[in-house]
This record gives sequence, structure tokens and C-alpha cells, in this order.
Amino acid sequence: MAGSGQRFVAYERVSTARQGASGLGLEAQRQTIETFAKQRGAVVLDRFTEVESGKVADRPELTKALHLAKVTGATLVIAKLDRLSHNAAFLLTLQGSGVRFLACDMPEANDLTVGIMALVAQQEREAISRRTREALAVAKARGVKLGNPNGAAALQRAGKGGAALRTRVADNANRFAADLAEVLADIRAGGATSLRAIAAELTMRGIQTRRGGTWRVSNVRNLIGRVDVVASKRS
Repeated sequence: MAGSGQRFVAYERVSTARQGASGLGLEAQRQTIETFAKQRGAVVLDRFTEVESGKVADRPELTKALHLAKVTGATLVIAKLDRLSHNAAFLLTLQGSGVRFLACDMPEANDLTVGIMALVAQQEREAISRRTREALAVAKARGVKLGNPNGAAALQRAGKGGAALRTRVADNANRFAADLAEVLADIRAGGATSLRAIAAELTMRGIQTRRGGTWRVSNVRNLIGRVDVVASKRS
């Protein structure tokens, strides 16, 4: 198909600023698109790289890519549609743009395919939100103090004679981790794998840390460790 005159606008996405700076995942997407364009005898007019956490609905680079594709009559190309199949905002934007698109891993995809994926992604998001609320309700019913800022201080005050209190705090932390295990699995299944991305997703869902704070990398690391410990005890 060389010489066909087909023109592409490449859209690439990485999920965190750290990945964007390091090029992690970006180089693979770029190589996939370059190879695909070469096979199609197409020229890549420009490429747009979005660096976002996965929770941001506004995607300026996608808007620019769609605009260029529209005014030039080019085709928007992404490396992997399945990478974005859980992203309802992206899929709905793509569907409503009126721009032709191709996915290197699913070149047969069309507007109907994207529309179905968008509906499924929206249902999954609603289901995740419902499961999150249910998990928090279960935790509250068990007496887990989700917003207790004094747990660490109380543990320190217990000193050498506070073995019972330390055990109680540890049990509380383990129950909290167990209650969030399914939520954590949902987040990972949705594509958030780094500690920073998981922290952003937990915060976006309105979930506080066990002490009522905002999620940070260290909190997520501790949560994953406790989830693993609880899972090993049950196995």
C-alpha cells in the first residue's frame, strides 16, 4: 500500500508524570505506530503525547490530535485500543469526534465497537463506585475507624505495656486492608499499576486512608503489604 497517501495523527498516552519523563511505555507505543504506518505506506503528520493520571477528564493533547486530524482529513492512530478500553471519557470523546481512527492492535474497530466499549466502561465505573461504597459500609459496620487520626499516637503512648492495644490496632489495620482488597483489585484491573497511580485513583473515589488522610505512595505500599499478609493468612 506504499504511496497510498494515507496520513496519520498519532496519539500516545502514559498514565503518570514519572512514566512520561522516563519514556516508560511511550517508546513501545511509538514504535508500534511507526511500524503500523510503514506497513500501511502512511506518513505520520504529528504525534501528541498525553501524560495524565487516568482520573483527569480533560485531555488537551487528545483535543489537539483530534483537531489536527479533522482539519487535515487524517486518521487518528493509537497503539493499543485495549489499553484504553476501560476509559469511558476517552472512548466517548473519540466516538463523538467524527474523526476516522485506527488502533494498531485492533484495526477492524469502528464507531460501533468504540460505542459498545464506552457503554461497558461506564457500567464498570458505576459498578466500581458501588462496590467501593459497599466495602466502606462493611468496614464501618465492623467498627473500623476509617477516619481515626489518633491511631498511631495511641499506639505510641501505649509503650511496653500496650501489647493488647498494638494487637488491636494491627487487627484494625488488617480489617481495613481486607475491606479494600477488592477495590484495590478493581483499580489494578483498570490499568493503574504504579503506587502513585493507585493513590490518585483511591483519592478520586473519595476513599481516605485508615487515619483519615490523603493517599500517598507510602500509604499504598503499606496497604498492598497488608492485603498480601491477609491473603496469605487466609490461604
